[in-house]
Amino acid sequence: MTDTRWPAVAAEVVAEVVLALSARLQKRLDGAAAKLADRPIERTGDDWTLRIDDETVLVLHAPGGTVRTADDVRCGCLLAPDCLHRAAAVTAAPLAAPAADEPVPTPSEPVPDTGVDAPPPDEPLTPAEAEAVERLRRVAADTLAAGISGAGSILQAELLRTAHQARLLGLHRPAALATTVVTRLRAARAAEPGHRLADLAAAHRELLGATTVLTSGELRGAARQTYREVGSLRLYGLFAEPVVSATHAGVTVWVVDADGKLATVSDVTPHADPTEAAQLAGAAAGRQVRLGDAALSHRDLARAGLVVQGGTRTESGRLGAGAQVRAVRAAGADWDEEPVARLWAEPVPAQIARALTAGRTPHERRPAGSDLLFLDVTVLGPGAVPGSPGPQLLAECAGTTVALLPAHDHPRLAFAANLAALASVPGLPLRVIGRLERATHPRLRLLAAAPAPGRPGPPLTLPPAYRDRVSLGLERLQHADLPPGHAEAPPAAAFPPQPPFHLLTRPLEQAVTGGRRALAGRSAQAAAEGRGLRAVGLGTAEQLLVALHAAAADRERDVFGRLHGADHLGFAAAWLAAARYQEELVTALCAAAWPAEAAVDPTGRIGPVPR
Repeated sequence: MTDTRWPAVAAEVVAEVVLALSARLQKRLDGAAAKLADRPIERTGDDWTLRIDDETVLVLHAPGGTVRTADDVRCGCLLAPDCLHRAAAVTAAPLAAPAADEPVPTPSEPVPDTGVDAPPPDEPLTPAEAEAVERLRRVAADTLAAGISGAGSILQAELLRTAHQARLLGLHRPAALATTVVTRLRAARAAEPGHRLADLAAAHRELLGATTVLTSGELRGAARQTYREVGSLRLYGLFAEPVVSATHAGVTVWVVDADGKLATVSDVTPHADPTEAAQLAGAAAGRQVRLGDAALSHRDLARAGLVVQGGTRTESGRLGAGAQVRAVRAAGADWDEEPVARLWAEPVPAQIARALTAGRTPHERRPAGSDLLFLDVTVLGPGAVPGSPGPQLLAECAGTTVALLPAHDHPRLAFAANLAALASVPGLPLRVIGRLERATHPRLRLLAAAPAPGRPGPPLTLPPAYRDRVSLGLERLQHADLPPGHAEAPPAAAFPPQPPFHLLTRPLEQAVTGGRRALAGRSAQAAAEGRGLRAVGLGTAEQLLVALHAAAADRERDVFGRLHGADHLGFAAAWLAAARYQEELVTALCAAAWPAEAAVDPTGRIGPVPR
């Protein structure tokens, strides 16, 4: 069967194959990988075959869709196994998910033995662990300093190699963060539709932070999430969310139990073609839920319910599908009925505080749905938003103007089209679910919507099969779903003046894009921009900005003017300090921008701002 989709390759396989190349072949690797990426592949069972030329055939043996060992990549050329073809193939193929993100075994399934007796999470790091963390920090610093264009296949492979070494020692969290950096670097270099510079910057910040300041417990993390028995559950579907990343696609259905606790049911699989990821997510929404004997699709579950016996759930809310779990379809609940309606009863300030706190918690320990907001809003129509190149959909929430954004920027998902349709109906009252976007003005990334109960304005009229809710990433609003007449738009409140925060944000992103060299030689300009920050009371931002540019330019030279070495730890430390400050400041400004402001105190707890 001819296909264009490659199997996934384990990170350690990429590192082993790529770093075995000679220095001469390493220089040609990125170009060779780009040529292979679009070549058709023939799949026969667990073997993916690529014909290089009339005499050379490359085979990737991938049981279950993933290449797990270097011996599973076979080439028939004379230079094999240390040939360019094998290295180009593992570079062009998508990375397999790190162990922490792979499907997790149920309690009845054995957990794979890594071969290492890991110490308790809170014990001090052993010398071997500390050395592995330091190596990972150095390679992470080199990757940041290289920028998107400079962090090619060789540097990516070195980062994956050090991450694998850390994982073998039980340092699961930084290893997973390193794999995320490589995945997002690949998406950036390939200009994939889902790439966001902010996501790559966040990945760099989290990896450098984890290898610089985190405790032993946070560094060790867990290889896999653990399912715990929760007994009987009565679940009510909320909405379905498409999952689209550089390597995976599928769907997650959010459900709530009788106590108002959120959980998820997911069907996410690897892919090798980002352009098809949205289509794969839609197909996953139509597949049957793999939970007991439940005879319904994920799209159906978003509006129906389940009765579960022998249920299991991870700390992050993922429901298990082990052999002992029994589940049958049951009636769902509208968003204005209990227990669903209580999600909207939580005061807006408390929701904002909860979502901001969730942003500080590692994903594997974050309670399910803690980053979601449940709001009643009134559409105002399109309008200008500070820092956005074009108009955004604006809405009123509790007396505050909120920018409503697509939850995902992939062009083939339905988010953008649905928000454009909603923007054409000012005065439309909506009950919505979204994720808080940390920004200096209120921003919400919309996931689902329904008519708002008891609010004045032209109602949203959905087909009966929709049960008065629409999953905005998977289902498209039709003209007939919108009110026939457009109400006059209520006056939109102006956003307050914003501090010149871009003077710090811009060089941080320039470093991610162009590397250390993008900031070198700009100290005089940085000093002038720093005075602009100090003029509005951001003296710390000025100091960090000046220090960042100074670190970028701080390179020793020999008597002939040649640069000495390539130690980028000082530059990475300056970048990390500025990035962490930016994150904290944006968090505080975001909290203050919403109704009945919340703020972050020095202990990291989020609470009311003293008036």
